[in-house]
Amino acid sequence: MQIEESMVSSVAPVSEYAIIVDPKDNVAVVKTEIAPGLKVGLLDGRVVEVTGTVTPGHRFATRSIPAGEFVSQYGQPIGTSLGIGEGDPVTHANMSNDIPVVRDLPEHLHTPPPRYIPENERATFMGYRRPDGRTGTRNFVLIVPTSMCASHEAQQISTIAEFTLFNKQKYPNVDGIVALPHNKGCGCSDGSNIEVMLRTLTNYADHPNVGGVVLIDLGCEKTNLSQVERYLLKREKSFNKPFAKIGIQEVGGTQEAVARGLREVEAMLADVNRATREEVPISELVLGVKCGGSDGFSGLSANPSLGRAADTLVRSGGTVVITEIPEFCGAEHLLANRAKDAETGRAIYRVVDWYKQYASKFGTVLGENPSPGNIAGGLLNITIKSLGAMAKAGTTRVEGVIEYAEPPKSRGLHVMQGPGYDQESTPGLVAAGCTVIVFTTGRGTTIGNAIAPVIKLASNTQTFERMSRDIDLSAGGVLDGVESIDEVGARVFEHFARVASGEVLAKAEEHKHREFQIWAEQSVSL
Repeated sequence: MQIEESMVSSVAPVSEYAIIVDPKDNVAVVKTEIAPGLKVGLLDGRVVEVTGTVTPGHRFATRSIPAGEFVSQYGQPIGTSLGIGEGDPVTHANMSNDIPVVRDLPEHLHTPPPRYIPENERATFMGYRRPDGRTGTRNFVLIVPTSMCASHEAQQISTIAEFTLFNKQKYPNVDGIVALPHNKGCGCSDGSNIEVMLRTLTNYADHPNVGGVVLIDLGCEKTNLSQVERYLLKREKSFNKPFAKIGIQEVGGTQEAVARGLREVEAMLADVNRATREEVPISELVLGVKCGGSDGFSGLSANPSLGRAADTLVRSGGTVVITEIPEFCGAEHLLANRAKDAETGRAIYRVVDWYKQYASKFGTVLGENPSPGNIAGGLLNITIKSLGAMAKAGTTRVEGVIEYAEPPKSRGLHVMQGPGYDQESTPGLVAAGCTVIVFTTGRGTTIGNAIAPVIKLASNTQTFERMSRDIDLSAGGVLDGVESIDEVGARVFEHFARVASGEVLAKAEEHKHREFQIWAEQSVSL
């Protein structure tokens, strides 16, 4: 209905309580809890009275949506109405998840390349330039167990070494001594793919954030030292960093292996410390974009803000990698149509279809991906989650699709096959060469990584303030109406450049979060 003069004082502008993401939307996403009876004024002059309680992140209809008509957010269908009246809260009871996905892809698809920022106007950061030309943001000594059978000893070596051998004043250019304990390898009777596992471990050893490596195995596993060495020797450029090998059976057991590892670490610390930071173009940065503990605001504030920062990096000649393929489901056609060509677009469809089949082996439907926390925060179905999640990748074209833990072959935006599980997808991004991660969250998360800084970006002010010791930045100003997405994106870009330079640590680094696991599945051939 239209606003009458007598009603103006009792009507609140919709912007005070909710966000309409796109002019084509027929729902508004609530910022603070709304009680039944609230009257809100829309930009087109109409007044809508909310008919029920709507909690933050959830939606109410800005007009009547007859049964069978699409419910729209982000300018895209997010469900089908079962009969929703104007002002009604949108719930599972009145909206089905049925949405047809149209996968039309022009045969001669050609998405223009990004508009690059002139080289003399691009940002720089202070990084560790490695002999092979890549640039790291950190300089770790890494203890790599080739299997679960050597993980205990690897963890012992790193922990004891950090407390007894490592002195930041003596070795100012070393960031720590870390291990990669994991539950894979040996005979791989759990179905883990040996090639994927070895690729992941080798890429960590060869990572530009690593200055020295100790490899350790038990001695009788399939995933042994010789296998990892075989992968290292396959490198186009030689593996050029301090390096040692330990066989637990060969040296006489756990105690002897730990003692040997400590001697090897002590011997290489001075050499690793010789690496120094130098000013390099921001184009040398490889950014991984992630989300976890998402809410209904993640796709409205944090994810698009990170997308702006990702766009700036790509336009500066840098590289961005996005993963979590389950969270493309229902919106994959939008990303496919942003591919540089039709074959790349088809590759996006292939990884999504592979993941649907993979999930079905376990009796899981990919569309059921949202967790109870996601749903409570407003992500009622996978399409809503996917539309918001993909905003992290910005707006530039997709240059390629890569397997889990596989480095991209060119710069620009790439899609990596991988799960939605944070403890496996984040390590996959790092194994693909990402030297810094920005991780958005709505409900709050604390995860880090063994060798790469993981920066947290909150979607709302309340979560940021509640978990300020774990979360680095907030995009809540977008919801609060005090910042634009562009302004937050600029802050995110500036901050990850400072973290990459070692000027500040990510909060996860401060708390020694060093999570690592491997998603050892063989995907489709791309």
